This record gives sequence, structure tokens and C-alpha cells, in this order.
Amino acid sequence: MLERVVIFHHPRSEGAAALSRQLATELERHGVETFVADAWEQAGAAHVERASLVVCIGGDGTVLRAARVVVPHATPILGVNMGRLGFLTDMSPRDLFTHFERILAGEWRLEERVMVRADVVDGPGAEPRTFHGLNDIVLSREHVGRPIYIDVRIDRARVAVYRCDGIIVATPTGSTGYSLAAGGPIMAPTEHHLVLTPVSAHLALGRSIVLQPDSIVELRVASEHDGILSVDGQEDLPVSNRVRVVVRLSEHITRFVRFRDPSSFYAELAEKLEGTLSSPMSTGV
Repeated sequence: MLERVVIFHHPRSEGAAALSRQLATELERHGVETFVADAWEQAGAAHVERASLVVCIGGDGTVLRAARVVVPHATPILGVNMGRLGFLTDMSPRDLFTHFERILAGEWRLEERVMVRADVVDGPGAEPRTFHGLNDIVLSREHVGRPIYIDVRIDRARVAVYRCDGIIVATPTGSTGYSLAAGGPIMAPTEHHLVLTPVSAHLALGRSIVLQPDSIVELRVASEHDGILSVDGQEDLPVSNRVRVVVRLSEHITRFVRFRDPSSFYAELAEKLEGTLSSPMSTGV
């Protein structure tokens, strides 16, 4: 039986906010303590530690934000899709109330997803700044029209100095996002490998590299102009050529609440990818 639920919604979706309040009212009627906030409010993080469940009402972007907020608690996340594609969400608003009694009783399957970690080291002896993402870590150019040079090493061995638009290190979850658009492979979401994909590489190896689970990637800007480090496309950090970015599998995981059969992933993937051909690309609300 659930005791405490945190409900996150997208800050610019009135429909998501209204559904969040409706769900909170129903949960409280059944004796469940709730806290409702938009996913970018700092106050929400303090409530996650004590929560039995985090419900995300919005789109993939809302879920990505919540996945980073729940670190290091691994609180289960239930995604309710009010966006377009909904790669990370498990149900529609109608399904939310159809399955309400099962949610209340905790009768669900948990699906674990690996995360990616980036340690940003600004010079010798500096304390690293650490970031965790569910989708990807991207080191890219700062200025449009000007490629960036990125020195890439895997397990201390130099792979190449890429002249490119950027380097993506994606999780299996993120393999259907920016990495896929850049020509990377699709990986089953419960795999335990990261994949490195260069974006518009010039005169260098332009193929993706699937990494061993214990591999460590080191990225360094080899240009005079700075780059931008992006975490899940939501947190950006300027990176100069004196900075090392060390990327590996995170020690943390994201746990998703699932009601559907896990074998449906490829069928759903095909359906959603086909849908992108006839509709604008989702911005992940």
C-alpha cells in the first residue's frame, strides 16, 4: 500500500497540472500523503526521499528531469504521457485511473534502467563536478557553423581527435533519442552498455562505438573555443580546453513502474518511430 506519492508535472502544461491535482485528491481520499509540484521546482527534491512513488505527468522531458531528481534514492517512477512520443512514459491519463487500484496497492513490475555519469574536472587537483543523466551526456560545439575538435580516449587509449559538431555518450534509454538521430544504434532499454556516437564527424571515424559496461570515456576539447556539455539536453555547462570530462556508467539507476509486457518494446518503438514521419518531432514536455 502506498504511503507517500510525489507528483511532478510539466510547468507549462495546464492539462498536466490539472491532472496532477485530480490524482492527488484521489490519492488523499485513500489516505495517501501527496506532494504536487512542477518537475523543475527545487522544493520537490526534498520530498522524494520519503516517497513510495514518483508520478510524472507530461512527456519524456518531465521524466528525464524526475530521473535526475530522484538520484540517489531510486524511487520508482510512473510516467503518464501528455506529450507526443512518450518513449519513457507507461500510460495515458485514462489508463492512470483504470489502473488506480493496482497503483494504490503497489501491484506493478519494476524495470531498471542504467544511467550515465559525467565527472567534469577543471584542471589538476580540482574537485570534479558530477552529473548523472538517464539519456545522454553530450559535448558539442558552442557556435553554430564552427566545428569543434574533441580528443576522445576510451580506457586511456586515444580513439581519435574528432573534428565534429559533438560527441554523444548515450545510455540504452537514450539510444532512441539524439544518438539515433546522429546515426547511432537502437539498444534494448534494459541493456548495460553505453554507446558513443560522433555528430557530423569530418575526416575521422564516424561510426558509433558500443562500450563495455566498465569502460571509461575521457573527452577533452582540443579547440581554442569552448564547448558545451549537456546532460539529458536539460542542463548545459560551458567547457574550456583545460577541462576533462570523464564519462562512465553511473552507480545509480532509474526504476520505472510498468504494467505492460516487456516484450512490447520493439512493437511500440516501431509505432512511435513511424509516427514521427507524419508529425512534428516531440520536444519532450
